[in-house]
Amino acid sequence: MARDRGLEELLNDELRAVYGITEKAMFGGWAWLLNGNLLCGAREDGMLVRLGKDRDGWALQITGIVPMISRGRHMPGWVRAASEVYGNDALRGRIVDSALEFVRSLPGK
Repeated sequence: MARDRGLEELLNDELRAVYGITEKAMFGGWAWLLNGNLLCGAREDGMLVRLGKDRDGWALQITGIVPMISRGRHMPGWVRAASEVYGNDALRGRIVDSALEFVRSLPGK
């Protein structure tokens, strides 16, 4: 899976000022972690976002956001957003803010 440098740049802009963010190559793309917990990722097939189990219902009602499927298995609390979603600054910001809120509630690693 190839990386999406444009999406990576958008996410870097969103997360640049967030204390505790680190980045690394994962899942054939690029991932951002907050205090050691996976927060989101960028791949050519979309933006992966961790909203938390039972906290993703609102996002799944948005056209262009689907449940995250990995190796044929549904990943509860994770969603994949298409380019029409992450290309919208306000919508991308809302999704990333929701992910930050959830991941901040987790113990650091």
